[in-house]
Amino acid sequence: MSVDTSPVVVEFLLSSTRHTRPFAADARYVPTGQPKPVVVFVHGFKGFKDWGHFNVLADYFANHGFVFVKLDLSHNGVVPGGTGDLEDMEAFGQNNFSLELDDLGILLDRLHEPNGTPVPAAEMDLSRLYLAGHSRGGGLVMLKAAEDARVRAVAAWAPINDIDQRWSEDIMRQWKENGVQYVDNSRTGQRMPMYYQLVEDYLANKQRLDIPRNVREKLRQPLFIIHGDQDETLPVEMAHALKSWKPESELVIVPGAGHMFGGKHPWDENHLPAQAQEVADRTIAFFRGL
Repeated sequence: MSVDTSPVVVEFLLSSTRHTRPFAADARYVPTGQPKPVVVFVHGFKGFKDWGHFNVLADYFANHGFVFVKLDLSHNGVVPGGTGDLEDMEAFGQNNFSLELDDLGILLDRLHEPNGTPVPAAEMDLSRLYLAGHSRGGGLVMLKAAEDARVRAVAAWAPINDIDQRWSEDIMRQWKENGVQYVDNSRTGQRMPMYYQLVEDYLANKQRLDIPRNVREKLRQPLFIIHGDQDETLPVEMAHALKSWKPESELVIVPGAGHMFGGKHPWDENHLPAQAQEVADRTIAFFRGL
């Protein structure tokens, strides 16, 4: 009798005591009955767990012996059971960084609860729990690891290296007066609000959200950084700065790669973009080498 070794996909909902919005996660793994390392992946700004090639990426990790878990951060604009794309602009406007860190913590807690997720405990080795994040998600996973010793290592893909955007005094004054500023989504044409509460949350949680200080002083776990030298969104100098703050980290620069490493939404292929596969392969090698 042949055995189907294709990845199993299980979905589940999460909830928080900080807000009333349910948010979705899914996990992919090849069922073997043997414990496998767990990678939790966090999307970036204007992203979501099923964006572009992320499902192909999840299958790729699963086929290489990992349980790959990804989530929609609760206020990213996706509605469970909705269109699958960004549609709730009010929620998007109410998002902030400490909310995102707490959402990620809720997922980590659920992974550690008996029967907390549909993934059988026998399939997960939570002593090998790794975080990976792209762009803003890359900054979040570094901050979460700095405050959560359950995380064994971190991979930051084209990550932000600071949450403080250092907006001009004029922008900050207008933002506070208006209560909102807008960012355009070039893919969908949406004007996406960011309410001033984002600034207030940052100021109230400045130490927790200080990426440079946390990477220098609190991030004890091994760190892998990968960045494209043609990143049009976050300059590659950000990755070099991270390396200088944690010299023992591993840094890879991908020649010719932009911010999404060849990915786009939607992604209709059943294979990864070449640069995204390099990111995956180097991340897998990093985790396996620990």
